[in-house]
Amino acid sequence: MFAAEAAGLIEIAATQTITVPAVICTGVTDQHAYLALSYLDLAGRSTQSWEKLGAELAALHRFNPGNRFGWHRNNTIGSTPQMNLWNNSWVDFFMTQRLGYQLQLAVSKGGQFPGKQKLWLKLPEILNHQPQPSIVHGDLWSGNAGFTAAGVPVIFDPATYWGDREVDLAMTELFGGFPRAFYTGYESVYPLTAGYEQRKVVYNLYHLLNHYNLFGGSYESQANGAIEQILSR
Repeated sequence: MFAAEAAGLIEIAATQTITVPAVICTGVTDQHAYLALSYLDLAGRSTQSWEKLGAELAALHRFNPGNRFGWHRNNTIGSTPQMNLWNNSWVDFFMTQRLGYQLQLAVSKGGQFPGKQKLWLKLPEILNHQPQPSIVHGDLWSGNAGFTAAGVPVIFDPATYWGDREVDLAMTELFGGFPRAFYTGYESVYPLTAGYEQRKVVYNLYHLLNHYNLFGGSYESQANGAIEQILSR
């Protein structure tokens, strides 16, 4: 897990588009695994800082677009394994290595998702927008972003891969959302395309299922609510 996180931070840092903690070292002792990162003193969050975060995330997403979806290694989303086998098709990648994996795991834990078969038939239609592969953070909620005292945006704790940039934007809206200034900054550099409002529900279903697999509880009903919302459109 730590080795994959370090690899993700190094890949994002290499783009020189947005600040991440520098990787010092990672390894394993007899009893512990460790990841040492540079210390960044995170402070307040101004409107200007949020707008800059949006613009720099957009620059990351626009950096040297790839031609396949996936990554050179598997990693984790939280503590759940995240598969990243290379795939030329975004629809196939997201259905099999994202939603399919999480749904199978959730069912094995006792989860009930009565709309999953209809969902599977509808997904190719929703996700057939042929996105350009971008380097994505992969787990971008407010707890994984911050700002230095000088207002420099920082992102950390990534679940990096090459995917549809919209997965990052979608997750920023899942748990309370980022301030409007963030989205203003993002769209000033890389405007979103038609259909995002529908696709973001699909992308966030992945995280709701993962939260069910990690924590159980009400996330099952939230995931079913998202499935119903997808099927109703």
